[in-house]
Amino acid sequence: MSTSTDDQPTELRRVLGPKLLLLFIIGDILGTGVYALTGQVAAEVGGAAWLPFLVAFGVALLTALSYLELVTKYPQAAGAALYVHKAFGIHLFTFMVAFTVMCSGITSASTAARAFASNLAVGIDWKASNFEIMLIALGFMLLVAAINLRGVSEGVKTNVVLTLIELSGLLLVILVGLWAIAGGDADWGRVVAFETPDDKNVFLAVTTATSLAFFAMVGFEDAVNMAEECHEPNRIFPKIMLTGLGVTGVIYLLVSICAVAIVPVGELAGNDTPLVTVVERGAPDIPIDQILPFISMFAVANSALINMLMASRLLYGMSKQGIIPRSISKVSSRQTPWAAIVLTTALALGLITYVSNASTEAVAILGGTTSLLLLAVFAVVNTAVLVLRKDHVEHSHFSTAAPIAILGVITCVYLVTPLSGRPAEQYEIAGVLLVIGLVLSVPMYLLSRRRGERLEVGSPDDLPPHDIP
Repeated sequence: MSTSTDDQPTELRRVLGPKLLLLFIIGDILGTGVYALTGQVAAEVGGAAWLPFLVAFGVALLTALSYLELVTKYPQAAGAALYVHKAFGIHLFTFMVAFTVMCSGITSASTAARAFASNLAVGIDWKASNFEIMLIALGFMLLVAAINLRGVSEGVKTNVVLTLIELSGLLLVILVGLWAIAGGDADWGRVVAFETPDDKNVFLAVTTATSLAFFAMVGFEDAVNMAEECHEPNRIFPKIMLTGLGVTGVIYLLVSICAVAIVPVGELAGNDTPLVTVVERGAPDIPIDQILPFISMFAVANSALINMLMASRLLYGMSKQGIIPRSISKVSSRQTPWAAIVLTTALALGLITYVSNASTEAVAILGGTTSLLLLAVFAVVNTAVLVLRKDHVEHSHFSTAAPIAILGVITCVYLVTPLSGRPAEQYEIAGVLLVIGLVLSVPMYLLSRRRGERLEVGSPDDLPPHDIP
């Protein structure tokens, strides 16, 4: 790996250093998924629930290495959309990739806003109606928009606080688990015991569980959309992204091992709050049922904030590159992409209204659909890094080995296909989202042509100079 020490000029304000970027990545990967996901993973593979998390970490690491080459080679907002357009130059393909990533972020944030409202009601013992929960969620999303408009510095500082709170919940589970294990209250035999559904062999059960566990690992890719707001992205991104992935991977492994060692798999598999059960079994005197709703509330708040930061920067980057109308790239006096923030917030408010009227099962399937769509994007990104090897830039950058990128393509494609054991409902929802994207791409393209806007993707060195306070 080689580095570059100079910040490239950008309209956005560079406020992210190594520490803030690390907390951003950790906070984005960690989330409410792990609080409820362990039981679902255990239902597929039994006590070896740690294995799917380990495999998911490996798949994420392969793709992260490709992202690192691309973000240090092209340190601009827009992320996957930018890389795909540089590699293939097809307007519709670029738009669909960007639309997919943006939908995953906004949908995740909208669902998190709904979960925030629900946890708040549970935490204060308020029997709120569905309509009242929806109003709280809408108000929360407006608060997120206000923080986002205020500036990325305020957003990231808020992320620091929320990340530390959500980390405390998972560390509590780990500490209680280790305490119980040290006291002899654990069954290590369960940790290596495979118990698969009757209709699945071990391999299919592991891949199905990995598809679930991978949802807990996504988030690292959001950081590349913040490249224009990082100090020296070429230098800090590789070390910080790999450190963030490593930290979260270790936390997930410890949580899953402690869970199955303390609580029988049957109790975890049908449990909506498996980690609560783990702490109750390991430390009965801790009032975890009163504490966890608030920890979960802050965890989902963090997910919503980070996803909205990502979605707005992605939209801004797409507009700067001419993929969508350039009017959306307008920046406020505080150097925040206000037009993109307003548009993504409006979409989120609409999705919150939809999610509030959907069943719990539909929301859960939507989470799996998010993982499905992102894995498809990751397969394309791993391909793009190979295609762009012929594109040389003036500055130095991180490089990943070609076999790693190829393995990333293969693993991501497999986890996208029905061979991995995904339910059909996820493909149905993904299909609807992609059709919506196709419909929206037509007026976007015609508007750009009417205004005479060309799709131009320049190198970072081509950006116009801008004074940065």
